[in-house]
Amino acid sequence: MMLGCVRRTLVLATLLATVLGVAAQERSIVVASTTSTEQSGLFSQLLPAFKAATGIEAKVVALGTGQALDMARRGDADVVFVHDQAAEEKFVADGFGLKRVAVMYNDFIVVGPKADPAGAAGKDVVGAFGKIAAANAPFVSRGDKSGTHAAELRYWKAAGIESPAQKFANYKECGCGMGPALNIAAQTPAYALTDRGTWLSFRNRADLVPLVEGDTRLFNQYGVIVVNPAKHPQVKQALAQSFADWLVSPAGQQAIAAYKIGGEQLFFPNAGSAK
Repeated sequence: MMLGCVRRTLVLATLLATVLGVAAQERSIVVASTTSTEQSGLFSQLLPAFKAATGIEAKVVALGTGQALDMARRGDADVVFVHDQAAEEKFVADGFGLKRVAVMYNDFIVVGPKADPAGAAGKDVVGAFGKIAAANAPFVSRGDKSGTHAAELRYWKAAGIESPAQKFANYKECGCGMGPALNIAAQTPAYALTDRGTWLSFRNRADLVPLVEGDTRLFNQYGVIVVNPAKHPQVKQALAQSFADWLVSPAGQQAIAAYKIGGEQLFFPNAGSAK
């Protein structure tokens, strides 16, 4: 009799441990995000704080924004945290996301050789792109459908250049993240468009310096979107919503503002804005 009770207790304990283990494993989400948030080091600040507050582990896959949204369209992510507002709004309009919420912003800058052979330096990003093209100066593009790449193409178009790769020979597409693109630009040397966060964390600058900054068109907004479980039932909606809610909460916004390199703030929280 006693032996039977012991066995039942052991079986129940094993079952309970299994259930708790599965539950613990399930308290994790996949975040499809950008290389800029990852390579800038921001997630090293945010993810431990988020896990401490919620017990949820966020596993980040860092891609260009276009690739991150494609990953979510396939149902391979629970939430996206990216920076191409037009693409994000289309993602939601097409039914793949529940709602786009503004989280934070920084800005883009144009970096290039200190000697500035194209004479691009100043505040006018469109004028700078026109000068770089006219001088056939080396330019490194991410060429990866990222938010930065999308912004770059908008600036070329505004400068009257629809297809820069076909317009001047020294335009090179690396199909890579922001850090590798900056490495190539530093080695060339060449001009490049980068988000300020990645630039501040980038150490292999060689002769590169910021040349164009302060143009309002260089504004760089980030948003978060929970993937629609109606499209992909496996999406962990509740846990993903916890991540989105935490990012825009006072605690999340404070964690974003507190992340600095060399005393300089990389991202600026603006939850609740219309951006």
